[in-house]
Amino acid sequence: MSIKPLAFKMRPRTIDEILGQQHLVGEGKIIDRMVKAKQLSSMILYGPPGIGKTSIASAIAGSTQYRFKTLNAVTNNKKDIQIVVEEAKMSGKVILLLDEVHRLDKGKQDFLLPYLENGMITMIGATTSNPYHAINPAIRSRCQIFELKPLSPDEMKQAIHRAIKDEERGLGTYKLDVSEEAVEHFASSSFGDVRSSLNALELAVLSTSPDAEGVIHITLSIAEECLQKKSFSHDKDGDAHYDVISAFQKSIRGSDANAALHYLGRLVEAGDLPSIARRLLVIAYEDIGLASPQAGPRTLAAVETAEKIGFPEARIPLANAVIELCLSPKSNSAISAIDSALSDIRKGKSGEVPPHLKDAHYQGAAELGRGIEYKYPHDHESGWVKQDYLPDRIKNAKYYQPKKTGKFEQAIGQVYENINKHK
Repeated sequence: MSIKPLAFKMRPRTIDEILGQQHLVGEGKIIDRMVKAKQLSSMILYGPPGIGKTSIASAIAGSTQYRFKTLNAVTNNKKDIQIVVEEAKMSGKVILLLDEVHRLDKGKQDFLLPYLENGMITMIGATTSNPYHAINPAIRSRCQIFELKPLSPDEMKQAIHRAIKDEERGLGTYKLDVSEEAVEHFASSSFGDVRSSLNALELAVLSTSPDAEGVIHITLSIAEECLQKKSFSHDKDGDAHYDVISAFQKSIRGSDANAALHYLGRLVEAGDLPSIARRLLVIAYEDIGLASPQAGPRTLAAVETAEKIGFPEARIPLANAVIELCLSPKSNSAISAIDSALSDIRKGKSGEVPPHLKDAHYQGAAELGRGIEYKYPHDHESGWVKQDYLPDRIKNAKYYQPKKTGKFEQAIGQVYENINKHK
């Protein structure tokens, strides 16, 4: 029997076998079009672990019949890249999956760039980091950037059932009786990580003795042991986990500490620290915002502490943060302000940057702005000077509407109103 894990063996061989990511590989979507036209360009795929970055890369290679190589930007050296280049010279083209592409050092990057330029190597970089922050611009500018999303519970269940039934690569040669509750747990408690759920399923099958008739029964308790996460009470559509996260945020927004602690407890019991951390940080800035600006940094400190110490102790700083956020004054003025500004931009309400605000550090800028002088606010005793900053088309736009739910925002709101009166 192959020692390769089930998740590895069940990787899609063509893009038609890919589950999820339909915004990229669905009929008529960008990667589907690139493969059908045989016009691949280098790309960077980013998203959480286990959601299909390597699978999409191998499926693209399988759909195009090009040679496919996998390297890691950290563990593989420049010589390994040279071997791929030599193979590309012989075969005409190689698809290179470069894992942890954000860790590519300058020496490897400089060697690789010419072959990306001439198309001899099509690189598919995979990373869990945001490429707009973590990847060198020289690499980033030569790649399409695509964000991958965690699979939905239904897509996860589809992957599990496929693995159970597949006789060639999956577990189809075993006599299996996997309960629906176990399937639900594998699907929902992995939070979109297919690799984790399939490897837990395989562990359950290989570690469970068959009955007298040779049937291996996988129950919910076995699934919990193998995935090492407690089961939620999920509804039939597998949406209960997302309902809990939604109720968690709405309880904090509604200042109900007891309800928020209840939903926090359910998320803690499921071991879902990533969802808790992300949601708390969003809440600190979306719902509390300028009413209590220090809530954000304190929440981040609590989250970082929780991540360092892990469960079960992580519940303590998380509970501190939840209670503070519940009982803090609330303001959504910042998110409302930026969404209002974005709405205008998307409707085409924009315009030329006023001449006195344009960058004067290039040749000809002075001539373009002749007669219009930028007034430096620090030269004025009040620290403020009357001049226009918005484009003429929207010079009277007001996006920020202060709230009076916290002392800090009351204070900055008063400054904001005073400035508007002088305008």
